[in-house]
Amino acid sequence: MSTNKDLLQRRSNAVPRGVATAMPFFAEKAENAELWDVEGKRYIDFAGGIAVLNTGHRHPKVMAAVDEQMQKFTHTAFQVVAYDSYIELAERLNKLAPGNFAKKTIFFTTGAEALENAVKIARHYTGRTAVIAFSGAFHGRTNLTMAMTGKVQPYKVGGPFPAEIYHAPFPNPLHGVTVDDSLRHLQMLFKADVDPARVACIVIEPVQGEGGFYIAPKDFVQALRKLCDEHKIILVADEVQSGIARTGKMFAIEHSGVAPDIITSAKSLAGGFPLSAVIGRAEVMDSVPPGGLGGTYAGSPIGAAAGVAVLDVIAEDKLLERAEKLGKRLMDRLNALSKKNRFSCIGDVRGLGAMVAFELVKDRQTNDPDPDLTKKVATKAQENGLILLTCGVYGNVLRILVPLTASDAIVDEGLDIIEKSIDQALG
Repeated sequence: MSTNKDLLQRRSNAVPRGVATAMPFFAEKAENAELWDVEGKRYIDFAGGIAVLNTGHRHPKVMAAVDEQMQKFTHTAFQVVAYDSYIELAERLNKLAPGNFAKKTIFFTTGAEALENAVKIARHYTGRTAVIAFSGAFHGRTNLTMAMTGKVQPYKVGGPFPAEIYHAPFPNPLHGVTVDDSLRHLQMLFKADVDPARVACIVIEPVQGEGGFYIAPKDFVQALRKLCDEHKIILVADEVQSGIARTGKMFAIEHSGVAPDIITSAKSLAGGFPLSAVIGRAEVMDSVPPGGLGGTYAGSPIGAAAGVAVLDVIAEDKLLERAEKLGKRLMDRLNALSKKNRFSCIGDVRGLGAMVAFELVKDRQTNDPDPDLTKKVATKAQENGLILLTCGVYGNVLRILVPLTASDAIVDEGLDIIEKSIDQALG
């Protein structure tokens, strides 16, 4: 039997260090919200493969759909021979996406690929080139999506990056940036750096993922919609991490009442199988000529079959309602912890549905981030049997992405480990 130590050495010898791995162990098997390593140790999974497993590890209905598809065929390339699961999934996403207008959907493989193509489509439709994104954003690791990402370490060290990518501050009152500050900065961009008539799209995460789980205020998203309408700019919602029922809506932007022109989706869309989507206004999506979009593995029959099953599970298992209840359970427990004198390091608890995070600080009065304590808590959690990820521009946020299908008992066990781990990290 391989040990974690042996595999870590083999990994070091065979895999470049640029692909970092948060956990020092190797997976052997997983079910729903639990995972076992190659040495048999059990872990509760509060990471969900970075928001990929809203329906849990190996959901029976998803696995059955994939198995059925594998008995038929595994690949044709949609551009060569099409298949009905691609069409069915597109039809269903078109209906589920917000906006009282005709929509069309195209599939790809990764979130970054979806963002690249969303920008490509917006540029085709508008005939413009500039893109505006936000500080703290994470959009991917391809050259364009790195340029759009609003966090230097570790993603943007090096370069160069494509031109005509601009950033505005994401509203974050906790760290001194109000909605008015962000909107004023956008107006300054239009005066000092880029004519709004050259802007193809504004891209925003309704809830920032890697950036720290900061929620875009409703009035800010509504102001962006108005700004985009005024200047004929395409509004793109990056729902790669926040979508597919995580926040209690199919897409997080629905909480704002705003319908974007384009939505990008990935991660939990196919329950652990590679699939991403760009969903948008029909006239915008149709602006690219035939052959201008696609990819050899884009919208694979395996991923499409899994995606159809995931939508079935969300409806049948009432995961939108479950996300709301789960989020409340997480927030109530974390807020109760924050009120204890022992845990004054918890500076902020926030969430939308079951997309929940808490911030660790050195001083609640100044909200001075404490990334060192945050790392210690994550390490202690791992030692105690919980997979827990950090995030945030300051590296001081712990995020919870436990599968929506996890039982209350498993969730409570994970929260108990969080409490124990913070206590141990404080010493």
